[in-house]
Amino acid sequence: MLSQIELTDPKTEQPIDWSDFTISQNSFNSHLEQEAENENLRVSQTLFFSSAHSAVIATQLENLSNETIKLRPHWKGTTFLEALQFKKSENSIAIASEKSAATGRIQRPADATSVIHLSDTSYTIELEEFELKPGEVKRLRLAHTFIFPEYAAEQERRLLTTVAEAPEDLLQRRINEKSAQLESLYSQLDTVWKGSVYKDFTAKTVLTLQNNWRIPAGELKHSGLFPSYHYIWFHGFWAWDSWKHAAALAQYDTRLAKEQIRAMYDFQTQAGFIADCVYRDTTIERHNYRNTKPPLSAWAVWKVFEQDQDEEFVQELYPQIVKQHNWWYAHRDHDEDGICEYGSTDGSLRAAKWESGMDNAVRFDSSQMVQNGPGAFSLNQESVDLNAYLFAEKQHLKQMATVLGKTNEAAEFQHEADALKKKIQTQFYDPNTDWFYDTTLDGETHILAMGCEGWLPLWAKAATSEQAEGVKNNMMNPAQFNTAVPFQTLSAAHPKFKPDGGYWRGPNWLDQSYFGVMGLHNYGHHQAAYEATYKLFHNADGALLKGNSIRENYQPITGAGLEAENFSWSAAHYLLLLLNE
Repeated sequence: MLSQIELTDPKTEQPIDWSDFTISQNSFNSHLEQEAENENLRVSQTLFFSSAHSAVIATQLENLSNETIKLRPHWKGTTFLEALQFKKSENSIAIASEKSAATGRIQRPADATSVIHLSDTSYTIELEEFELKPGEVKRLRLAHTFIFPEYAAEQERRLLTTVAEAPEDLLQRRINEKSAQLESLYSQLDTVWKGSVYKDFTAKTVLTLQNNWRIPAGELKHSGLFPSYHYIWFHGFWAWDSWKHAAALAQYDTRLAKEQIRAMYDFQTQAGFIADCVYRDTTIERHNYRNTKPPLSAWAVWKVFEQDQDEEFVQELYPQIVKQHNWWYAHRDHDEDGICEYGSTDGSLRAAKWESGMDNAVRFDSSQMVQNGPGAFSLNQESVDLNAYLFAEKQHLKQMATVLGKTNEAAEFQHEADALKKKIQTQFYDPNTDWFYDTTLDGETHILAMGCEGWLPLWAKAATSEQAEGVKNNMMNPAQFNTAVPFQTLSAAHPKFKPDGGYWRGPNWLDQSYFGVMGLHNYGHHQAAYEATYKLFHNADGALLKGNSIRENYQPITGAGLEAENFSWSAAHYLLLLLNE
């Protein structure tokens, strides 16, 4: 722990024994609570954020006995990384890092009398001895700050001095703010799940997203969500993660949703290409311009617009999305037939697979690279999911153009969408197995690996009703995709199905399950969609279960959580499923 309170009895010079106390803890989206109580003393602690830089720990000591109690409190803590060092600074402790220009601080209120003892790796803040009469309450304050050089550290210290005078007021504002967010979601929730038992689950998805929120710093110029604070390499933004985060954030915080979208468009090239991932600190890892990610930004922007009707935001993003949309046809359509392929800028097969987002999917096992032009390479196969995404994007761009009064452009996007829809229905669908597959570059041969990409035309509304019926039957077949945690990345009947640690060769990813569920809804298969949704909620470890975090992906047979914990896009899609959005 960075800061732990100890209470010493001045008579014995021994710290009180916490094992004599009953300890309870509660987590809220606005704050954390911990209470320790025995027959004589109640120690209540609350932790909440006073700003994006600082967290306040408010401690209350209450004498429950009939006698006066004497106590001498002190805070203590240690660093948890060798690169960190404690240094004394006025009435506070500075924390310096060898690895970052950001600085940390442990701060006591300026009017508090205390003595600080510290070494490079540990510290103690001793407070004066005091008396507590029966029923009397004593309040203590401590603050932690972590601040980047782009922000004013001295201003933050002054703010904390003000907060220390009445932290309860700021805490109540936080409680009101977070409660209002949740109440707005609960009202939507109740229209989908009458008398809903899913309120705690909804709060959990929002808290997961909230904990992964990061402010602009370093290379990142807008706020957004890291995929997971739990994993060491996730200190940045990924393109299609960002679009998915924004779609969920739009349901309760359109301001942050817009920031998340802008964060990736900050890294758009003149040609329209958007980087795969960008990092706060490029001394740790460089931005990845080897590949991009599937085009979902128009969907995300439209999700925001549905909530707040902000035409200015649409006006801001529309030309950038159009440029990005056109980039695909200029750089990823090898035979110029209007059907695009995944690829890479450096010609590497690995980056081309990354571009799909499904890094090691079975459908790419025999793929090879072809060159389209300078810095433009494609896989030698045309992917059904990519073209379904592009079809959906044309529809959203048509809607945006209509909002902006660009009638001719709206008509052109509709014309393009109509043509692409016919190609998706004829090229990628196999009537023998009732599934949509990738094809060879010439569009003549299906790559017969039945994966989650096969229901993307349903999500995009690009399939015929008959095709959707056939796909639905495969999706709801227990031998195929209707597993304990349904709609996984590869059919359970496939010989290469690997549900444990297979990444995109069997485990369940919530984004693809979401696309499958919404695809069923799009074609009127609501009972099947709700059946699958119920299983996704109840059978995935870490979803409804308290104490377990929402995971990056799931074992579809056992429901065990896999890979990173506290994963943003899983939480985002769970929230969208809860709201049926």
